[in-house]
Amino acid sequence: MANQTMKAVGFYNYLPIEHPESLLDVEIDRPVPTGRDLLVKVHAISVNPVDTKVRKPKSKVESSPRVIGWDVAGIVEEVGPDVTLFKPGDAVYYAGSITRPGGNSEFHLVDERIVGRKPTSLDFAEAAALPLTAITAWEALYDRLGVSKDANQNAGKTILIIGAAGGVGSIATQLAKHAGLTVIGTASRPESVKWVKELGANDVINHYDPFVPQLQALGVQHVDYIFCLNTTEKHWKNMVDAIAPQGKICSIVETDEPVNISLLQQKSVTFVYELMFTRPMFQTEDMIEQHHLLNALADLIDQGVIRSTVAEKLSPINAANLRKAHALLESGRTIGKVVLEHFN
Repeated sequence: MANQTMKAVGFYNYLPIEHPESLLDVEIDRPVPTGRDLLVKVHAISVNPVDTKVRKPKSKVESSPRVIGWDVAGIVEEVGPDVTLFKPGDAVYYAGSITRPGGNSEFHLVDERIVGRKPTSLDFAEAAALPLTAITAWEALYDRLGVSKDANQNAGKTILIIGAAGGVGSIATQLAKHAGLTVIGTASRPESVKWVKELGANDVINHYDPFVPQLQALGVQHVDYIFCLNTTEKHWKNMVDAIAPQGKICSIVETDEPVNISLLQQKSVTFVYELMFTRPMFQTEDMIEQHHLLNALADLIDQGVIRSTVAEKLSPINAANLRKAHALLESGRTIGKVVLEHFN
């Protein structure tokens, strides 16, 4: 029997997004689930900075189309023989793994341990906006920074979220507020300041100006936690100055230039990285935590505690619309998430 094919958006060459061949409509073989994999019929996807980083221009050429995209909402079509958590017909959402083909295709394979049940109160597009950013924010707050899930334990504690209007910041702001922290976000434009406040931030400061004078004007001497979502080295000195003694800083952004980590010593500050792909990439023993946290997040969404962060919806899922979405993301001025839905 001949392989079934499916529509996808991929590329052979790593090109600037304005180039018509930077993302192409392609036909590829439809995969078959084995082991603990689900085959998911993709209803909606969203774009993240990682998509543009992976696709950025370089001399490498792919012999077969490279498919990226790490945010999917859809319905389980088939399951591998070892699957126990889901069955065909289940509505799911997830981010997938950076080491496997991405979800910009009609059908997609994913390990069940990093998949959650889709929130019933959201449509597929709203759900697709969430997984990568929500897993990042959740792991950063609870696993990396060690924030308590008991709001009473966090009374009087403050978190500064640098880049609070973006995809991860939009979720982190809501989660941190739900955890009982005083949330101070950074944003620089009136529309992004408004967005961050709508999501529950107590205050907003400008990341282009020194942090400490702005915090002091709010009556805050220093913050207990910092979550950096933008240019670690650019904000390094401000973070060192603003963090409390024995405080914790988490970043999701690699540095292009060296930073002086010794500046943290005097205050005994913890610095930690978060990458939501670590668990699936290394098949860690606790990989199933992503399944659990996506289900817990779905409960919070269905209870009305957390809201989706869709800012723009495009349809259908094709190369032209994905090029538009990547260009929006590369502008650095997106608020919330850009989502695509429906293969024609």
